[in-house]
Amino acid sequence: MASPCPLVEVPDEPVYVPLSISSPPGAHCSEHGATRFDRGDLAGRKDRQIRGNSMDRRGFVTAGMAATLAGITGTGHLAGVLDRASFWRVGKTLPDGTVRLSSNENPLGLSPSARQAVVDAIVDANRYPSAWRRPLVDALAKRLGVKTENLVMGAGSTEVLQMAVQAYQKPGIPMVIAEPTFEDVPRYQRPFSYELKAIPLVESGYGHDLERMRAAAGSGPSVVYICNPNNPTGTITSSSDVDSWIADAPEETLFLVDEAYFEYAGDPSYWTALKWIESKPNVVVVRTFSKIFAMAGMRLGYGIAHPDTAKRLTAFISANNTNVLACAAGTASMADDGLVDRSVDVNANAKQIATSTLDDLGLEYIPTHTNFIMHRINGDLQAYIRAMRDKGIQVGRPFPPMTEWNRVSFGLPEEMGRWADALREMRAVGTI
Repeated sequence: MASPCPLVEVPDEPVYVPLSISSPPGAHCSEHGATRFDRGDLAGRKDRQIRGNSMDRRGFVTAGMAATLAGITGTGHLAGVLDRASFWRVGKTLPDGTVRLSSNENPLGLSPSARQAVVDAIVDANRYPSAWRRPLVDALAKRLGVKTENLVMGAGSTEVLQMAVQAYQKPGIPMVIAEPTFEDVPRYQRPFSYELKAIPLVESGYGHDLERMRAAAGSGPSVVYICNPNNPTGTITSSSDVDSWIADAPEETLFLVDEAYFEYAGDPSYWTALKWIESKPNVVVVRTFSKIFAMAGMRLGYGIAHPDTAKRLTAFISANNTNVLACAAGTASMADDGLVDRSVDVNANAKQIATSTLDDLGLEYIPTHTNFIMHRINGDLQAYIRAMRDKGIQVGRPFPPMTEWNRVSFGLPEEMGRWADALREMRAVGTI
């Protein structure tokens, strides 16, 4: 059995990342195909990093002021505040040692510039976010090559999806989705019992069955949700086929095209649906800062649509939904030229470990274009999830009807090494 790489919860131990991330020469983990990389360099802490009980002057003053203003005076309480504020966790290893591979989060964490932006913006946390929102929207419009009036900001992409469902679905207007796909969207019908048409993925390739979905939508009003790449399967649906349907569809068919994993997909048959937003008011493209920009906990997403459509969605927005710190981190993240490449590289390294392990064990998996992978298991899914939990690894929940499959989200390479070792141990005793 292969020995695991070092775990990320040890502050002074190295982590392992791909060779492409400016790694020092001669530090390679041959076992898991990753490069040794100093944690301080990876996190960009440098002079701001807290080691042991020391803290840089600015951090000490800031934390001390915050503690004083909050009425925390005892040294024990203050030490607790400083300890909680002292580092930004990298990776998916929790404080108790559990590896969280059950959620599609970016294990690199916030970029160094985004972390500093959050620190700098904390003084405005008592303010409403309008002053921080404008720079974010301007930078995002420039990045996408659209106008600011094409954008609708949300507390995560999920809020934008919720706005769209609330704005466009009514009695007699069905929602057409793939099965399985991202579960939150049909939940936004509640508390109303609107019609839902769930169309199974095609058996070959597990993409959306657009022909059957088109038939289900019909020629009348409908809401069509296309998650591309799809969660939980990680598969892509041919963009040319999606384009053909959009081009021919009646204006009453609203297309919600969820591109949460857009930056991870490099297949030549896949491209964005952004080209439709000016000519087709019935197309809404939805993206997020949660994945490639590692901001899942800060809740920042957006929709791109025709200005008239954006205005209609905004009628269902929650006021001041993008908070000050998320705006600051989002703006800084977009200005970090290397962040996307770093995230993609680490993801590719983790994916290589996962696919190599599954190949070695003869376990079928679905080729993925995201930051997770769906693979078959031999045996009961719930028993497998429990067995992995007993080994200190959280893996994905069930996604009916694919109850013979499990989704594992990618972590840092050494965390994927722990998952691989656990999988091999289970094979050795015949449980998978």
